[in-house]
Formats: sequence, C-alpha cells, structure tokens
Amino acid sequence: MRTGAARKAWRRAFTLIEVMIVIVIVLALGGLVAYNLLNKKEQADDKMVQIQMNTIGQALKDFRFTHNRYPTDEEGIAVLWNKDATSDEDVLKKWTKLLEKPVPEDLYGNQWGYRQKSEHSEEDTYDLWSYGRDKQEGTEDDIVSWEKDAESGGTGPSGTGGTGG
Repeated sequence: MRTGAARKAWRRAFTLIEVMIVIVIVLALGGLVAYNLLNKKEQADDKMVQIQMNTIGQALKDFRFTHNRYPTDEEGIAVLWNKDATSDEDVLKKWTKLLEKPVPEDLYGNQWGYRQKSEHSEEDTYDLWSYGRDKQEGTEDDIVSWEKDAESGGTGPSGTGGTGG
C-alpha cells in the first residue's frame, strides 16, 4: 500500500510517453537547426568561391592593363603568380606578381577553368569558371564569370550558375 507522500511523488513524475515526446521534439528541432546550418555553410562556401573568382578577375584585368591582353589559354591564370608560366618575352619584361598566393584550385579542390577569349560574352573578355561543389561540368552549382555579364551588360568575373564551358 502506498503512503500519501509516495502517491504524490508518483503523480509528479514523468511517464515514459511524456519523456519520449520531449526527446522527439528536441531531435526534430535539432534536425531543423542542423539542416539550416548546413545550408548556410554551402551558401558561404559558394560566396567564398565567388570572392576567389572576383580576386582572380581583378588580377586578370590588371594583367590586361599591363600587357594589353589577357593571359593565353596556355599561360592560364598561373601567370598571375608564377613568372615561369609564360615564355612571352614582352610579358617577362613587365611581369609582376598580381596574386600573392597561388590559387590554382577553387575552395572545392577543382582546377579553375579559364579561356582567354570568351565564348559566352563579348570576345574581348575571358571566361573563368568553377565546377562547384559537385565537381561536374554543366550543373546548376557551377560558378561562372559570364552569367551576370549577360544580365548587367558588364564584362569581367561575376555571377553564379550556368554551365562551366
């Protein structure tokens, strides 16, 4: 037989069902938070790749200003930080390091795609692209220099989405 104090303590205790409901609610909230944080990380990584692309784009513009042309397809963007990437005597005479740190790959480990003459916008500019998170050409997550060019009428690197040449 239960005493009065034991009966009151039993009534105040949580049942197994109540505890399980609380655990399910906490797990559901945790899952929502984790999902949102993962999505924010992916967005932040994409923005970092875009920043890298803009930095390379500015260096490409500086190269063009100095040498009256963009780097050739053979030189690639490596000529922005490595003098040995070119054999052009005119470039070697005026060469300066335009990027302090070499960036042969984007944040996802992809080699940057570069083409001296654009196939997607005005021919007097270049194409620069990253294959994005999935490392696959022509998918939705590709980050490319020509997307916003078509929208804004500008030249140079900007934009995300589209195909990666």
